[in-house]
Amino acid sequence: MYWESTGLIQRGNKLYVGKIECRSLAEEYGTPLYVMNEPRIRDNIQRLRSSFTELYENIRIHYACKANSGLAVLTIVRQEGCHLDAVSPGEIYLSQKAGFKPDQVLFTGNNVKDQELSFALKANVRITLDSISEIRRLSRMPRSESTEVAIRINPEVGAGHHDHVITGGRNAKFGIWEEQAREAATEAEKGGLEIKGVHMHIGSGILDAEQFLPAIRRFMEIAAEVQEACGNDFEFIDLGGGIGVPYKPTDPVLKLDDFASKIVGTFLEAKEKNGIGGSPFLCLEPGRYIVADAGLLLTEVNTIKKTPHRTFVGVDAGFNDLIRPAMYGSYHHILNSTNMAAPHREVDVVGPLCESGDVFARDRKLPEPREGDILAILNAGAYGYSMSSQYNSRPRPAEVLVSDSESEVIRKREGLHNLVTGQSIPSRLRD
Repeated sequence: MYWESTGLIQRGNKLYVGKIECRSLAEEYGTPLYVMNEPRIRDNIQRLRSSFTELYENIRIHYACKANSGLAVLTIVRQEGCHLDAVSPGEIYLSQKAGFKPDQVLFTGNNVKDQELSFALKANVRITLDSISEIRRLSRMPRSESTEVAIRINPEVGAGHHDHVITGGRNAKFGIWEEQAREAATEAEKGGLEIKGVHMHIGSGILDAEQFLPAIRRFMEIAAEVQEACGNDFEFIDLGGGIGVPYKPTDPVLKLDDFASKIVGTFLEAKEKNGIGGSPFLCLEPGRYIVADAGLLLTEVNTIKKTPHRTFVGVDAGFNDLIRPAMYGSYHHILNSTNMAAPHREVDVVGPLCESGDVFARDRKLPEPREGDILAILNAGAYGYSMSSQYNSRPRPAEVLVSDSESEVIRKREGLHNLVTGQSIPSRLRD
């Protein structure tokens, strides 16, 4: 199975993360429980970098921390030599707490208000500008230092696993269109902004390199216009992220060497064709690829309910903990970590929320779950905890980091007291 290469190991009837059995993690830390596997995070980064640097020396990885912005995860990717793609002042703040230097952070916002631009300025991070409006507003702000920016281009091509994650093309709200690219560069130069690079992003969850290639070709044509307008070679050209991972057992496993060969080959060909000078860094912005298969969500079976029509396996996690199946219709593979070799039964895995959409799997064949079993929901390391909520007034789960035989809490489990943090009752309402 594809998951056997991610650091998960079946021993007998049990599932282990590294050298630790899933049930022992659930017993020690409680459920629902997010588990991140440190060696897998590091391995994903190293394999990605190696595949690309064999073909082009100037490669830079910008981890897209919206996938998982935990301080422990950010520290790991910093230690592995990554830069950071931040999309909010909050992510800039977390980058500081995790030890990133300002020039290692690229703030790539969308529909950014002045207060956010000001925050990025004060943090002295690099800023990707998404519209002419942002360029003009940033240019008017008082600045004591040179402000290094990138121009985000919409290459008129989009792709992704769901309409909600397609970020390029005519329906996307992101980036500057070709007709405005030269104007954007001129406005930035006139406003005293130092254009260091150009940026694109077409979507998320992409497993086929061919979907990137038309976007790269179009992007590089527009990038050449930006370079001509600003009169300087780029320090970096950012192709964005969107690299997918297999969620279903039938999904193809990304062949990194082939993927890298197509991306780098198309980049270099387009660079030469369009007369883009210098040897700019080729930047990639993986988020999901780095952390998705390094994480899982452990949840305990508390109810088996059989009707004439279905068998419901009720667990203590809900879409407040992992919203992707409810929001995107996403598939997450599920293992019965405490009963791996049991006969398979067709069941629905459902959570405790007061919503009919609180479903992790329909008509899924699993090793027959029993009340008290611990199910492992895979590929939960990306957009799991980061999209969690307190919906139904349920506190968020804990998160632990595993490295071989060691485990440690990296986010404490919330308690009921966290539900009222920051709230108050006006004095006129008090009895």
